[in-house]
Amino acid sequence: MIEKYIPQLTFKDQEDFKANYKVLVPDNFNFAYDVVDDWAATHPDKNAICWVNDLGEHIDFTFKEVKAQSDAAASYFLSLGIGKGDMVMLILKRRYWYWFAVLGLHKIGAVAIPATHLLTEKDIVYRCNAADIKAVVGVGDALITKHIDDALPECPTLIHRISVGPDVPAGWLDFQKGLKTAKPFVRPPHVNNNDDAMLLYFTSGTTGNAKMVTQSFIYPLGHIATARYWQNLHDDSLFFTLADTGWAKAAWGKIYGQWIAGACLFVYDHEKFTPADLLKVVQDYKVTSFCAPPTVFRFIIREDIAKYDLSALKYCEIAGEPLNPSVFETFREITGLKLMEGFGQTETTVIIANFAWITPKPGSMGMPNPAYDIDLVTPDGRSCEVGEHGEIVIRIDRWRPVGLFLEYYRDKELNDSVFYNGAYHTGDIAWRDEDGYYWFVGRNDDVIKSSGYRIGPFEVESAVLTHPAVIECAITGVPDEVRGQIIKASIILAPEYKSRANAELVKEIQDHVKRVTAPYKYPRIVEFVEELPKTISGKIRRGQIRSESARG
Repeated sequence: MIEKYIPQLTFKDQEDFKANYKVLVPDNFNFAYDVVDDWAATHPDKNAICWVNDLGEHIDFTFKEVKAQSDAAASYFLSLGIGKGDMVMLILKRRYWYWFAVLGLHKIGAVAIPATHLLTEKDIVYRCNAADIKAVVGVGDALITKHIDDALPECPTLIHRISVGPDVPAGWLDFQKGLKTAKPFVRPPHVNNNDDAMLLYFTSGTTGNAKMVTQSFIYPLGHIATARYWQNLHDDSLFFTLADTGWAKAAWGKIYGQWIAGACLFVYDHEKFTPADLLKVVQDYKVTSFCAPPTVFRFIIREDIAKYDLSALKYCEIAGEPLNPSVFETFREITGLKLMEGFGQTETTVIIANFAWITPKPGSMGMPNPAYDIDLVTPDGRSCEVGEHGEIVIRIDRWRPVGLFLEYYRDKELNDSVFYNGAYHTGDIAWRDEDGYYWFVGRNDDVIKSSGYRIGPFEVESAVLTHPAVIECAITGVPDEVRGQIIKASIILAPEYKSRANAELVKEIQDHVKRVTAPYKYPRIVEFVEELPKTISGKIRRGQIRSESARG
């Protein structure tokens, strides 16, 4: 399968990758037909999904079964008057109905809008009206149902509410029944062009309304590098990424690149994250490759990992937030596995990563994906020297990368603010070392300017997190008349340290930071908190912390 889309399959090193990696893009590519249905035709009994839940249920789906169910979903959507270009929101957690629904939408050229179950009534109203959403497919969860029903009077374009169950509320359609009674599917003529919108993600920004990121029908091909060369997946891999289907990370790890590479998806449908339960399913189902945010690994290394047989696990990746070196080292000591960090945005596929042939440097994002023309630039547009901080940009004046988003939907001002001077400006700050490795500093707005120094919050957070008392930490800048800004640490303590939340522990943490990093980077203000403000995608709202600090 993968050989259809890249002329050279293996690479010996980063230079070989940079010189010879190329994606062959067919006309009118449609992932559902060209990948899923192709697998169903050539390898019908090959496992596509291994789905388990926290109740002990387990179902395997072959590509033949996925094709049949997605055909039925496509036919059902057409029967409801949903067609090419129509917007359909999917709030399906990790239920296997997600794959049937999203592929069914691809097959008719509709636009899928994956969304989290954490949305409130206000969030749903905003999304429905911003994107003219025509239908929503959701799990039969009472709270989700209530939010959608309450939002309905303010959502004039929302015609259909569809439930996958187990409950089908009054006024809702039954997705399972719809699939069972659907007419045989006939592929519509000319479903899509390559540059048509296939997905729309509402990104949960740390300020303001969520941005609407549109991805085209060739976006899945951008994830070949994600799956094959960062996640190191092959035809016999069982790949597990922890993300909920409402997040773009699911597109990174739960469908596109993985199936092009021939891997089987492992889906653990659970309501509450418990490290011990996670390790048990990885052991019992013999997962070979696992990807999760660093926070998950911080919890995992506090477990008694030795009591689990993880011998089938050969590869681990992290994404979603920067990796603290202490977590890398501890996990490697316990398991012998290196955590291979990757970096990108909802607007992209993986753009910088520790690819399979790279020896990772703990804390580094790795090296650029050659599918993108990456540069680091200073505020005046100059390319950065080695060791110099700059914004990560993707140059598009020579070619437009396959995995780069189309646009922010209906927002010319926002598009103009990121697409200029022949480049897409990510807003993320990093630096590059003499070996070509990239190191994350922070979002442009989060960089702290103190006494003439530019300090990235991540580097201080990494130092703070090496103290055994700290579970989570957010670093922000607080205005100061003398220094411009001083560093504040908002810290969640480990349970065994909560009784010591006093001035003595504050000084102990401050002294610890002075020892493990440059002394000028230590937090002059330390606050112990029960939780950190986060977006619905789990990113820390540093702007909110700064605002609350300013209010005193």
